[in-house]
Amino acid sequence: MIKYVFALMFSVSVLNAQVSDEQTRIDVKVGDVFEIGKPETNKYKHIEFPRANFIIKRGGIANYKSVLGEKVVVSSIKEKRNGTTEVRIKKVDGHRFFGSHPSVTVDIDEALNSGELMTK
Repeated sequence: MIKYVFALMFSVSVLNAQVSDEQTRIDVKVGDVFEIGKPETNKYKHIEFPRANFIIKRGGIANYKSVLGEKVVVSSIKEKRNGTTEVRIKKVDGHRFFGSHPSVTVDIDEALNSGELMTK
């Protein structure tokens, strides 16, 4: 019986060690530079780009492919109550996203894990 208990404890500890390696946290500071990557689907899930109708209303061009590969800089950081980190980013060159929005918000941990943002 003791063999089964030890085997169970060992397997639980191995599984727990594998789960904790996936959630690596990167320390982000204001001024850090990232690159916008390709989303897993056809929409960005963790970078909160505005919907196409809001971009058009503000006089911009709603082409989400134009932001792929753009370098962005962190302008502000906010810790939320649920433990996530929300970051506001803007383009390094100073231009607006889609010609209408100067900055957008990002769930930084999820965006880095999914590949929507890449470290530079």
